This record gives sequence, C-alpha cells and structure tokens, in this order.
Amino acid sequence: MNSYEKLLIEEPEIIIYDQADLEDDSKGFYVETTVAKVILISKKVKITKEKRCVLAEEFGHHYTTVGDITDQTKVENRKQELKARRWAVKRLIRVEQFIDAFKAGVRNRHELAEFLDVTEDFIETALDHFKGIYGHSYTIGEYTIFFSPLYVYKSFE
Repeated sequence: MNSYEKLLIEEPEIIIYDQADLEDDSKGFYVETTVAKVILISKKVKITKEKRCVLAEEFGHHYTTVGDITDQTKVENRKQELKARRWAVKRLIRVEQFIDAFKAGVRNRHELAEFLDVTEDFIETALDHFKGIYGHSYTIGEYTIFFSPLYVYKSFE
C-alpha cells in the first residue's frame, strides 16, 4: 500500500472521488453537505504523490475551514486556504525529515520530493511554513536546517 492509499483510508467518514471533472485548474475540492462529506480530486491529477498532496490539503479544509471559500479575492477566504495548506504540511512533513533526507544522501529538491513522497511545489509550501515558524533556520541537536536556501548543516563540535 503506497502513502496515498494509506491517506485515503484515514478518514472513512469522508467520501473521496479522485476522478472528478473540476472547473478551472482546481486540483481538489472539499464540500460538506447534510448528507455527506466529500473530497473531489481532479482527474487531471495523475501522479500519485501529487494526489497525496491534494488530498492532504483537502483534509486540511475539512479540519480548518468553514463555509464557501472559493472566492479567493476575499482576504478571509485566502486566510482559510492558507490554514488548510499549513494543516497539510503538518500532516505530511516533519521538520526532522530534512535531516533524515540529508543523512540519506539527498542533495536536491527533486530527490527531496521523492524521499518525502510529495511534489516539489509542496516542498516549497513546507519550507515557507517552517520559515514562518522557525525563521531562517532551526537547530536540532548537532544539525541546523536552513530554509532559504534549503541546506542542512551538521556541526562537528
């Protein structure tokens, strides 16, 4: 079972349809009605790790947003969109995984995305998220993670 399939079964009360015809360039959509909670993933999203990222964000909408936020010209709606993205990052990536990737020999964003089973765009979202929390760097034990540009440094003291 891959990581997308594992994520699919985590919320059994939500109906997930990953072959939806969505308008615009939307990759996913969450809707809650009196009958059901539904996540739609565009049939244009073909790559499993991209589906995983979209699904995590839509779960984020389930847990963090209220009402119809499709009009992104409204500041409050953009804030709720950001909350859902942050929820997705927290669900899929731990800051310590950058150190794990460094130890595994990962040397660029493409390899990092493969290592974490997310898209390169999601890596950018995660880096922005962590930079917002920790600033430009974060130290864990003998490792310092720099978020912009992404770099992991191991001290030799």
